[in-house]
Amino acid sequence: MLLHPAAFAAFLAAVPSFIAPVAATSSKRGLVFTPNETTRADDGIWVEKPTTLTWYYNYEPKPESSYKDVPQSEFEFVPMMWGAPDSLDNTTFLSTVKSLIKDQGVNITNVLSFNEPDGKFVYGGSNIEPSAAAQVWVNNMIPLQEMGVRVGLPACTGASTGLPWLQNFLTECSKLISTDDDKRNCTYDFVTIHWYGNFEGLASHMGQYSAAFPNKTMWITEYNLNDQNLETTQSFYNMSAEYFDRLDFVERYSFFGAFRSDVSNVGPNGAMLSTNGSLTDIGAWYLGRQATGILPTSKSSGFRLVIPQASIAVLTALLAVAVVSS
Repeated sequence: MLLHPAAFAAFLAAVPSFIAPVAATSSKRGLVFTPNETTRADDGIWVEKPTTLTWYYNYEPKPESSYKDVPQSEFEFVPMMWGAPDSLDNTTFLSTVKSLIKDQGVNITNVLSFNEPDGKFVYGGSNIEPSAAAQVWVNNMIPLQEMGVRVGLPACTGASTGLPWLQNFLTECSKLISTDDDKRNCTYDFVTIHWYGNFEGLASHMGQYSAAFPNKTMWITEYNLNDQNLETTQSFYNMSAEYFDRLDFVERYSFFGAFRSDVSNVGPNGAMLSTNGSLTDIGAWYLGRQATGILPTSKSSGFRLVIPQASIAVLTALLAVAVVSS
């Protein structure tokens, strides 16, 4: 049986797109570093060549020792002030970042502030009142801005509490730096977003932030579609990555999933590493590589080609057309 040349060409052209998306590279991508002391060997995966990752943060003001030999120019560390110190007058964060710059020669150009301040501790939020956060910001962030360091707006949850919290925070912050005769606003250099949910919700959430904070770039520093089946999770990843890469106002983004599937708090399919520490398809795509075919729950590193049922149906139809054409 011979296949019609045109049908065969269409078949060959279609096959790669059904097996896996084309691996794309992007300088916007970064690492949300979440250490696991029992699997420290995994830390090196994210900086092994080839990789698209250009920056990382670890919810801390100091860089990870695992990356001490990687130049800041290749893998930029971005310090974060996760929450408020016990004393609102505490300036340890400011001192730490200044020491990195002046004493250790680390070229710190960006910092992140307050992780989900509108969220409760039990859910991973820093749970800060806007007025308290404003005082800490004035003491720690404004001096860094005066040094030329870019500062991100606090990263609220994706819940409806986020935007009101930020608006209250900016109001309280402005009060602290204003006088009766001199009204001033606290400034920020980029907006920081967290999102867990479907793509439509993500796009809508970003639209709300664009409207609330016009003419500001965005960093999406945590995002994933948690607790879904593999095909749905992979589809979300590919749609969101393509979306971020083509939007000029999205400056940077970091997929929350740099851990093994058996310790994942977003479901096993949201993890970029399998149970045994091998890159899953999403993990490989995120680094700009071709799909591995390794399932998130796999305990081996063997390749497993997975073609969705819809793709098989299309391939079958193409073959049928080819046979008829011959």
